[in-house]
Amino acid sequence: MLSKDDTKLEIFGFGEGDDDNFYCLVNLTKSPDGIDLKKLSMADPRNFDEALNKQGCILLLRGDEVEELIERDEISDSDLHQSIYDLAVREEIIT
Repeated sequence: MLSKDDTKLEIFGFGEGDDDNFYCLVNLTKSPDGIDLKKLSMADPRNFDEALNKQGCILLLRGDEVEELIERDEISDSDLHQSIYDLAVREEIIT
């Protein structure tokens, strides 16, 4: 199983509001430098998921999804990286 130390949480935005932020749990063994936003911005929208996968994205959440998970106490905003990693393990995204 992939350990938390083999992942990192990247937060990036494509707009002005908090809902325009994206939280991406990245597999560092697959992509040591994380997500290349320039390369991602040039990806064909029809293959966006594939482009994220190739760059090591394990789980991608929108800002509103993160807020909802915090409100439901499924993740904690005190340590988002650990919480989102734990969520990925619980949901068997990381096995």
